[in-house]
Amino acid sequence: MPDNAPAQLAPGTPPLVLLKGIAKYFPGVVANQDVDLDVMPGEIHALLGENGAGKSTLMNILTGIYQPDAGEIIVDGYAKHFASPVDAIAAGIGMVHQHFKLVKAFTVAENIHLGWSQTPKRISAAALEARTADLAASLNLAVRPGARVSDLSTGEQQRVEILRVLARNARVLILDEPTAVLTPAEARELFRALKQFVARGNAVIFISHKLDEVLEISDRVTVLRGGRKVTTEKTADCSETMLARLMVGREIVLSDLRARSSGAAKISAEPVMSLRGVSARDDLGHTALDRVNLDIYAGEILGIAGVAGNGQKELSQVLTGMRPATSGKIIVDGHDFSAADAAAFAGFGVGHIPEDRLHSGLAPALSVTDNAVIREYGKAPVSAGFLYRPREAAALARSIAEAASVTVPDFGMPVRNLSGGNQQRLVARREMRIASKVLIAAYPSRGLDVGAINTMMRYLVELRDAGVAVLVISEELEELLNLSDRIAVLFHGAIMGVVDTAASDIEEIGLMMGGQRKAPTPQPAGL
Repeated sequence: MPDNAPAQLAPGTPPLVLLKGIAKYFPGVVANQDVDLDVMPGEIHALLGENGAGKSTLMNILTGIYQPDAGEIIVDGYAKHFASPVDAIAAGIGMVHQHFKLVKAFTVAENIHLGWSQTPKRISAAALEARTADLAASLNLAVRPGARVSDLSTGEQQRVEILRVLARNARVLILDEPTAVLTPAEARELFRALKQFVARGNAVIFISHKLDEVLEISDRVTVLRGGRKVTTEKTADCSETMLARLMVGREIVLSDLRARSSGAAKISAEPVMSLRGVSARDDLGHTALDRVNLDIYAGEILGIAGVAGNGQKELSQVLTGMRPATSGKIIVDGHDFSAADAAAFAGFGVGHIPEDRLHSGLAPALSVTDNAVIREYGKAPVSAGFLYRPREAAALARSIAEAASVTVPDFGMPVRNLSGGNQQRLVARREMRIASKVLIAAYPSRGLDVGAINTMMRYLVELRDAGVAVLVISEELEELLNLSDRIAVLFHGAIMGVVDTAASDIEEIGLMMGGQRKAPTPQPAGL
C-alpha cells in the first residue's frame, strides 16, 4: 500500500488509480515531469498547486484528453492507455470541469442521457425522466429531471454534471474547483454527497484553491509545483499555512488589505461613478437589474456580494458599456454615459476584468502579445498614426507580463495556451493600465491559487491607493470583508443595502443575500 494511504484500508489494498512517472511537454513548457500519484478506494484526494503547476494537464492525461510523453496509468492493477475520454469513462474515470458542459436548452433528463450508450433508442420524455429520477435516488443526488438546465441554479447544474458522470459507473470522480460557483449551503450539500460516494469504495480527486475546504473534505493532499510532485501528506497532518508554503515555495503573509498607507489617496467627496434607477435585461430578455442605485467613490474599494446568478454579470457589463441599460442613468465623472459603448468607457478610463476571462477578456486564438496590447493598439508606442509597430508592441507585452508575474515561453503563441491563472493576471495588469478612473473587477480571484490571490488583491489595493475607484464582485465573503471599504448586496438584481465593512455584521450580510433589505445606505468611511 502506498505511503500515507488511508489507515482504514486493509494492508496490500491496491490503488484505484496509480500514475507513475507521468511527463508531458509542450513547446517551451514542461507541464509535468516524473509525477507519481496514487488514489485509494474510499478516499477524497486533494490535488493542490499554483496556477500553471500542472494539475489540469495531469488530470487531462488521466481522462484521455492528452497523451503522456512518458509514464504509466494503472487502473485496478492493470496498465491502461486512454486514447480519448471515452476510454477513460469506460475504465470508470469521470471528470466534472469547472465550466459545465451541459446543453442549457435541454432538460436534466435529456442531458443525463445524451451520448450515453445505455439510452434507449426510442423512449418518451416521461420514461426518460423516470429513469433519471431512479438514477438520482440511487446515487443520493437530488435533481429535477423535467427542468430545463437554463432554469437551474449553479449548484443544481453541478449536481446534474456529477450525476451524468456517475451514471456511467464512474468509480473515480475528478472535480475541478467544484465550489467556485456554489453558495456555502450548496458546498455543504456537495461535500455530503462526496462522502457518501467514497463510502461505497469509490474515490474523488478534489482540485481546489480553497485551503479551508481541502482541510475539511480530503483524506490526503498531493501538492504540485512547477510540474513536479512536491509531496503527498495526510490531511490531518496539514495546516493552511503549511499547504500554502508547499504550493508556492515561500511563506504567504495575509494582511488586512483595508489598511491604508500614509501616502494613499483619500476617498473622494463625490462619486466618480453612479447608477440612478438602472435596470437591464439578461440574454434571455428577463429583468437582471432592477432599478439599481449605486455610488462608487475614487480611492475606495466597493465590494458586491451575492449568490451567483443575481445580476452580477449584468451589473459588471452595464458599468463597462458592454450591455445597455433599459432605463436609468449611468454617470461617470459627471458625464452621462447611459448610451455609451464599451470603447467610450475604456477611453474615459474604465478598466474591466470580466467574469469569463478567456472569452470576454481575451481573444483565445490571438497571440499573447496581441492580447496584452489590445487595449492600446491605437496609441503610442504600439502605433504611430496608422502604422502598427510590432517591436514596440512586443516590448510592451513583455513589460505587462513581467508586471503581472506571468512567465511566457513564447509571446507569439495563442493566449489560450497559458494557464487560467496566468490569463487572469495578464488581463488584470492590462486593464489596470487603462483604469485611470474606475476598475470593474468581476471575480478577480476565481481559479487562482493562494499566492496569486494575494498578488491580485494587492493589485487592487495599489489602484485604490492611487485614487482609482475599484468595484469588486465576488462570492467569497471573507475576501470582500478583508478588502472592501463598503459592501453592497445584490439579490434578484436589486441592491438590498450597503454596509460599511469596518462595522459590518456577517449575519446581516447573509440575510441581505437571502433577500432582506437594509435601511438607508451609508456614505463611505472617511467622508
